[in-house]
Amino acid sequence: MFIVGLTGGLATGKSTVLSIFRENGIAVIDADEVARKVLEPGTKAWKELRQYFGEEVLLPDGKVNRLRLGEIVFDDIEKRRKLNSITHPRIQSAMMRMAITYFFTGHSYIVMEVPLLFETGKMLNFMHKIITVVCEDHQQLERLCKRSDLSEKTAKKRINCQMPLEDKVAKSHFVIDNSGSMATTRHQTEGIIRLLRRSKFTWYFRAIIGIALLSIFFGVGHVVSNIINQK
Repeated sequence: MFIVGLTGGLATGKSTVLSIFRENGIAVIDADEVARKVLEPGTKAWKELRQYFGEEVLLPDGKVNRLRLGEIVFDDIEKRRKLNSITHPRIQSAMMRMAITYFFTGHSYIVMEVPLLFETGKMLNFMHKIITVVCEDHQQLERLCKRSDLSEKTAKKRINCQMPLEDKVAKSHFVIDNSGSMATTRHQTEGIIRLLRRSKFTWYFRAIIGIALLSIFFGVGHVVSNIINQK
């Protein structure tokens, strides 16, 4: 099995592309879904978050007020670093545990959505291929303002906190332009799916794992045999 990293910018359409992979029967890991679970009330991350940021970032039911938290951390780089230190290691660990589970259930590859894949660099070594989702600058700004109910000034500030899209594109194996219709985005995504399905890397990887396991098995058998014969 190999891992395909899916990244992009804020509001470029990563979730849309991820849903197309899911519809085509591909196992996916959504970083946003994982983050929500990591910060569920009562978890260690939630407790650390409450201790550092206070009740201000919590809703009446105890869940994290993501909009308010975003307002705080995007205006303060130290607080943003603190949030990342609380959440990122736990999110990454949870995602890798999910990936291991998919490996043992026979998936040839999975798609892992990691918005800050290049910015953090923590998971780059695990990615066999990387896909970046882009759209026109004005579309990204409009979508982010509408989706998160932000002013244009605030939306621009948040976009500028991430690596420029052109830099991400230069580091990627595939690019999906989500500037057009859903049909166009689907056509691009399904074209990549066809290429990934033809990849022989998964069989190469499985062969290596198989050989390693057989070596361990026969090695242990040889040791046990020697011990028995010595008796």
